[in-house]
Amino acid sequence: MSGIVFTEMDEQGLGLIGALWAQLNRHHMDRSTHFKDHYQKFTFEKRKTALLKKAAAGKLHVCLACDSGRTVGYCVASLSAEEEVEIESLFVDEGHRRRGIGDGLMRRALAWADAQGAKIRKVEVAKGNEAAFRFYEKYGFFPRKTVLQYQRG
Repeated sequence: MSGIVFTEMDEQGLGLIGALWAQLNRHHMDRSTHFKDHYQKFTFEKRKTALLKKAAAGKLHVCLACDSGRTVGYCVASLSAEEEVEIESLFVDEGHRRRGIGDGLMRRALAWADAQGAKIRKVEVAKGNEAAFRFYEKYGFFPRKTVLQYQRG
């Protein structure tokens, strides 16, 4: 993780993650078996608007991982009025994976959750991205339920 600088911010940091979020959205679209249309229509502006709405009702934490001034990873977490923290989005650029950056982002998000007094922590994993379970299990997250969804075209 040499040379990686982590910066923790509030919702102001959202403006710095758009390109990486688009890569994550593409990752989900490529792996989706039934909801490709959702990911094709989903834009960063829509996601940012939803996150800003959560920030207005609670708090938002954005952690950036930068290498030589370039953002190569991020984690966004939200805190609800019910003291529930959700890991909203986490992504590390493919060329920077397997260097502990995801771990650094996750540890900072969880430390923030602790500082906020969060009673519940959760993360949603998109169908097709089940390989992420192994990563989240290292931090005590385990599948609790499966939600099935119907989406009219």
